[in-house]
Amino acid sequence: MSGGLRISRDKETGVAVLTLDRPARLNAIDVETATELASAWRAFRFDDTVRAVVLTGAGERAFCTGLDRAAEVPQPDSPFMVDDPLLRIGPKANDLWKPVVAAVRGMACGGAFYLLGEAEFVVADETATFFDPHTTYGMVSAYESVYMAHRMPYGEAARMALMGTAERMSARRAHDIGLVSELTAPGEALAAAVRCAEAVAACPPEGVQGTVRALWTAHEAARAHAFAQAPHLISLGNLPPDRQADLFSARRPDGFRTR
Repeated sequence: MSGGLRISRDKETGVAVLTLDRPARLNAIDVETATELASAWRAFRFDDTVRAVVLTGAGERAFCTGLDRAAEVPQPDSPFMVDDPLLRIGPKANDLWKPVVAAVRGMACGGAFYLLGEAEFVVADETATFFDPHTTYGMVSAYESVYMAHRMPYGEAARMALMGTAERMSARRAHDIGLVSELTAPGEALAAAVRCAEAVAACPPEGVQGTVRALWTAHEAARAHAFAQAPHLISLGNLPPDRQADLFSARRPDGFRTR
């Protein structure tokens, strides 16, 4: 697949590896890549040779840093119709019930949580860090916070969302609170995630996919209700784009602590 994704399939094990392949942009997602992600998940639905998927990012610096700030996303003049191009980038948003394991190296922030929030579990190496920059730049963390509130204790999700760029959660802390299920040495997260995916893919797919659907159902109603509130919260709470850009240009890349 061209553009911002790279996909490999191992028909013997039934595992596909989907790689965000924009390392020069820290694997940020532009509109084209968002479209490719949705197409990839939907293609996996019809590919019986794929029984599990590993999702990762190219390079050493980042798994994904959310929406590319260079992306142009026109918006309707209504708080009830905010167009979020990341809402369709995840497997569940595209009705894929095959298991997805995320392998994280480096930064995972902001819109990366749309992907992590729809993975079954996360494997990370010791270089991984997690943070949500929205509030620093005058933006509401709506969908991201909803996803993370279902993946970690409320206080941890709130701290991440509200601290903005002032703080990053270490891979070890993420493992301690359950956001990360397995912690590996640097550079070994992808191999560990593939091993997990191979074990799952070796099970009968009907039972696996039914279990994925059951797990998602446990939180689906609450998530859908929260998502319904997000568009007007974003519309009411976000600063104008030019003011966001001013705050972004004034950022201090090294002005954070890691815990």
